[in-house]
Amino acid sequence: MAESPRSDEGVDTDDEPTFELDEAQLDALWESVPRVFPRELPPTPRREVLARAREIAFVASRNFAPLALKSTVTRNHRPDAYARPLRKTFEELGATFMKFGQLVGSSPGVFGESVAAEFRSCLDTGKPVPFDEVRRAVEADLGMPLDEAFWSFSETPIGRASISVVHKATTRDGRRVAVKVLRPGIERRVATDLDLFQPLLDVVAKQTGEYAAGQLLSMFQGFRVQIGEELDLRNEARAMQHYRQLLQQVHLPRVTVPEVFPELSGPRVLTMEFLDGVAVDDLTTVAGYGYDPGPVVQEVIKGFLLTAIRWGTFHGDVHAGNLLLLPDGRVGVIDWGIVGRLDPETHRFFRLMIEAALGNEDAWPDIASLTQKMYGPVFSEQLGMDHAQVEMFMRMAIEPVLTQPFGEVSLADLLTAPQRRIAEAKGLEANELTLRAVYRRFREQRRVRAALEAHGAMDSDFDRSVFLLSKQLVYFERYGKIFLKDVSLFEDAEFFRAALDAPTTAERS
Repeated sequence: MAESPRSDEGVDTDDEPTFELDEAQLDALWESVPRVFPRELPPTPRREVLARAREIAFVASRNFAPLALKSTVTRNHRPDAYARPLRKTFEELGATFMKFGQLVGSSPGVFGESVAAEFRSCLDTGKPVPFDEVRRAVEADLGMPLDEAFWSFSETPIGRASISVVHKATTRDGRRVAVKVLRPGIERRVATDLDLFQPLLDVVAKQTGEYAAGQLLSMFQGFRVQIGEELDLRNEARAMQHYRQLLQQVHLPRVTVPEVFPELSGPRVLTMEFLDGVAVDDLTTVAGYGYDPGPVVQEVIKGFLLTAIRWGTFHGDVHAGNLLLLPDGRVGVIDWGIVGRLDPETHRFFRLMIEAALGNEDAWPDIASLTQKMYGPVFSEQLGMDHAQVEMFMRMAIEPVLTQPFGEVSLADLLTAPQRRIAEAKGLEANELTLRAVYRRFREQRRVRAALEAHGAMDSDFDRSVFLLSKQLVYFERYGKIFLKDVSLFEDAEFFRAALDAPTTAERS
């Protein structure tokens, strides 16, 4: 990939976006869509599970004690009073809890701005790892002494995330790089935490009237499916190489992905180009850069949607810490450990929504048909809607989201409108997803899904793909409200019409 322009040259943004790819280039990009092989989590000894359970109980009880005491005196505490004790609990427990805290910190559309702000520190404040352990991990994975692999290697990490740490280093030929290293023993810790997360939600439920626990549990079901992918850094390396290749073919000059150094990478170590930037929501530092970040953010959103539209794949963790605004006017997209993949039906549904947003009236009947297919008899038998009524419902629910400015919409509604309508019909308020109600809905969904899958009516990956895509839209909603309040998601109609002008996943399979 050609070297991106530096700050003294400026970023060339005059050319129109181009999709001039011949069939051979399209085939090459299709074949290089990164595969994912999740690491199988190991079984954990009962002794370790019990020890971790005691630790979780002790930490949660200590942090929630003041709130519990106040609740015995009065029930009139603030709805977000649980946020600080829960954030402290997550930070003390680390690992999986911190990873989940990142999701809360980047989801004000789900949890509210005050709760998300409280959890924002989870984005990059994991516990430190002793450097001797980092050295041993790197040397074991690369099969060579650290001094042979790198000219220099900083002992102080530049990033401390939930499942890994990142150190700055210099290669033997003088390139500045960032070296990502999985935390020692992280697989066993994650396996244990996933089984013990629910008891903590029970604590939250008792202190908050169950609302927060319900929201957390809703997200947790998809979260536990994806985390195995992040525990093998070869998945991330393949994803980065694929998306760098894509940027060679599409004119998005403000977007960059770090270069990977395969000879210095392995299952537990990933060496990549160092990008010196700040999180996209670090407004104070960004203001000092002297350029308008709005077009930069708009371009990275377009890049994200491009891959979802064309190949049904997308960066699956675009929280603020993974989008770095650079001083030269670009945005660096890092941490490709999670790559979302839309199943064929969801991919087609997503493309149809884009077509509808661009004014294709013929898309709405197809959207209604797919909605009925994905949700089986729910709309006809339980909600009493025929095809025309489903079409009208979907149009009223999502058309404003597709066409109005960021400042006026909730992007999460794009894929969750049917679920909310079903919940309302069953007597559940949209803002009252209690823990008991969530359990009840999960049990019912499993029964419905089992019946639908038995008849081939729903792909088994539907829940996961919708979860991941919805999560990213929640993130982008936040960035849009910060930088693009008066801009609609699909303002650049020409770009998205060009993006749609390609075969779908199902058509190329």
